[in-house]
Amino acid sequence: MWFRDPFPRFYLDADFQIACDHFLGNSSDIQNRPNGGFNYVKSNNRTIEFYKFWYSSRETYPGYHDQDVLNFIKFDPFIEDLGLKMRFLDTAFFGGLCEPSKDLNLVCTMHANCCYGLDSKLHDLRIMLQDWKTFLSLPPALKRSSSMLWTVPQNCRLGKHMRIVCLNLTI
Repeated sequence: MWFRDPFPRFYLDADFQIACDHFLGNSSDIQNRPNGGFNYVKSNNRTIEFYKFWYSSRETYPGYHDQDVLNFIKFDPFIEDLGLKMRFLDTAFFGGLCEPSKDLNLVCTMHANCCYGLDSKLHDLRIMLQDWKTFLSLPPALKRSSSMLWTVPQNCRLGKHMRIVCLNLTI
């Protein structure tokens, strides 16, 4: 969901920018856990070659989702050889149900890609929208000083499959 204009939060020098399930505090750290739910890409030769490499890498990692494949290939020397500037977006501005933004005064977008099952995703997205409406209805002084937090995730929890993928990525 888009809550406010994300464009001022993008890095001008980056070719490929992606939201995270978990952000480690450094936008250049490839240890960040990206989430394909939101990305911003400049079309140039580096990103075109990157996407070709990412797409062809599905054969190297059969049975894995494209996001999992990205988690494998982001360490590949080919990425550095391309000169691709990859940045990971701070969850303070680009949150998700795995790591929600903590300040509703800053959040630009929230995604639900780490949620399994359409019913669970719709349930939590509706709650997220209601949280946003509640925040917007606050008087301006209360908004600025608000410590209001998201009431999601509820049905969307970090499941067993997600923990297994995360463990595999750290090996």
